[in-house]
Amino acid sequence: MTETTSRAGEGLFPAHDPETAQAMAGFLNAFNGFQVEVKKSLQHQEERLNMLNAKTATYSRPPLSAAAEREVPHKKAFGAYLRSGDDDGLRGLVLEGKAMSTAVAADGGYLVDPQTADTIRSMLLSTASLRAVANVAQVDAVSFDVLIDRSEVGSGWATETGSQSETTTPTIERISIKLHELSAMPKASQRLLDDSAFDVEGWLAGKIATRFIRAEAGAFINGDGVDKPKGILLPAKVANASWTWGSLGYVPSGAAADFATTNASDCIVNLVYALGADYRANGTFVMNSKTAGAVRKMKDADGRFMWGDSLQAGQPPQLMGYPVLICEDMPDVGANTYPIAFGDFRAGYTIAERPDLRILRDPFSAKPHVLFYASKRVGGDVTDFAAIKLLKIAVS
Repeated sequence: MTETTSRAGEGLFPAHDPETAQAMAGFLNAFNGFQVEVKKSLQHQEERLNMLNAKTATYSRPPLSAAAEREVPHKKAFGAYLRSGDDDGLRGLVLEGKAMSTAVAADGGYLVDPQTADTIRSMLLSTASLRAVANVAQVDAVSFDVLIDRSEVGSGWATETGSQSETTTPTIERISIKLHELSAMPKASQRLLDDSAFDVEGWLAGKIATRFIRAEAGAFINGDGVDKPKGILLPAKVANASWTWGSLGYVPSGAAADFATTNASDCIVNLVYALGADYRANGTFVMNSKTAGAVRKMKDADGRFMWGDSLQAGQPPQLMGYPVLICEDMPDVGANTYPIAFGDFRAGYTIAERPDLRILRDPFSAKPHVLFYASKRVGGDVTDFAAIKLLKIAVS
């Protein structure tokens, strides 16, 4: 039987069955349309998935960056306040569960952002100040009490059946360290602050730290306790043989106005062994550069220098095996002065401070400059009078 080609069925069906060919052609057209719709739907779903993935990548952060992101609002708001006085971003800002600001600008300023505060704190710790060897306590009150047990609990030997006598009661001393306000007031021109390339936070941290370092270092040595810490040279000083609690013991240099001309190093040896053995293990010498220049020339009985420079970078020199801290506020060698201190300063001297640092911006008092009034609270005092000994320039 001869077959003819059907235009609708494209040669698949006989010419004498036009209805079947037409039905199949309609089916194929519908199936082709269905395929087009499925492709469009799949393409649309793929586009939506790509969009969701892009959003997820944008808003997600690695775990290590979460802490840094939390600091950004505070840092930006603090920078805006320093540059233009705009404190809108600081008002009500919460950081680590605490209100960032202790007061509005008119009542005392705002807390320094954490990065700047850490920079200032690291500068204070890295300088040649008594802070480097003393006990430093962070407090949230206006004073800090240190309890000192200056007597040992009584003890004794006991037999199995014999009566035991009552032991002595320890003596407790309470030393209260009052915190005083330490301030600095660097200034910058408004034009400099308007320069976006100017690192105002870094500049401010350096200026504040420099002024705080100078003020603190002097007070920790010579402070009289009036609106400043009490220094290590403030307590009464007595010959070490007559030492009592509440005073600092000293040993003489052996000459009226200088070190002795013969056996000059003997006074250094006497100073070291005037300190109790339990404190001596953590002993440190404190003196200024001029005194250090004289001491480093001293030799022992065998002609060996008693001073030894450290071969490791960042490590202090040593005198008789003990580290030396150079504090320029210590007095020079002279009649009746106390140019060298030796002791366990972590036990003997305590620095108490509040961790917060406040900044108040003042654009009016020194136009065209802007003043930044920075303040913190710090105090210090001798807390163990047995832990520090002094060298006195005197015959006896």
